[in-house]
Amino acid sequence: MRLTAPIYRLKRDAHRLARTKGIALHAALDAIARTEGYARWSELVAKQPAPNPASQLEEVLAPGELLLLAARPGQGKTMLALEALVHAIRRGRQGLFFTLDWTERDLNDALRVLAVDPATLGGRLSCETSDDICAKFMIERLRGAAPGTLAVIDYLQLLDQRRETPPVSEQLAALGQFAAASGVRFIVLSQVDRRFDPALRPLPGPDDVRRPNPVDLSLFARACYLHDGALRIDRAA
Repeated sequence: MRLTAPIYRLKRDAHRLARTKGIALHAALDAIARTEGYARWSELVAKQPAPNPASQLEEVLAPGELLLLAARPGQGKTMLALEALVHAIRRGRQGLFFTLDWTERDLNDALRVLAVDPATLGGRLSCETSDDICAKFMIERLRGAAPGTLAVIDYLQLLDQRRETPPVSEQLAALGQFAAASGVRFIVLSQVDRRFDPALRPLPGPDDVRRPNPVDLSLFARACYLHDGALRIDRAA
């Protein structure tokens, strides 16, 4: 059955519905699914054809590369990154989710929204929620990881908030050096500045990445920009 809108736009609509109606996200997702002719969200997701943007995102990311995934809030960047993690795990890779924003329960709830039972991942997805997350913490956690391991960082700007950690550009440089030496891959989520106007351009770009302090985007091998169900993967600036 053909959807009336891309799945990422439907997820955004569900988030909006949950906020406006004051209902749980899973109930909002099921409500959106019913408007598309499915009994529940998990059924809608399960019946979508592959390949999908998440598999494309994971497969273009070579060992040792960093990818920037940037979007405004509510556009589905975290869910897209989680889908990429699941895709990597199902291809035999290890996955890690470093977050200063979510809890492990939030992660498991999001996986279920994607119709993924965390128990089916064979323990190959780890969630790190320590307040000490920074480049040094992640490098120590990933030391000895197999080449091709995929790590998601949620999110770039939060690495820049603690005075005791190095500037975010120094942290990214350290992650880049570690990735090149180890073959670990990183997807780094990022906010997009409010000045981005979709009426002028359908997708954000490098100039729209929110940078409270300087960030050298050339440290990323690739960048993915997401908005309103559309995405573009570029070689980074």
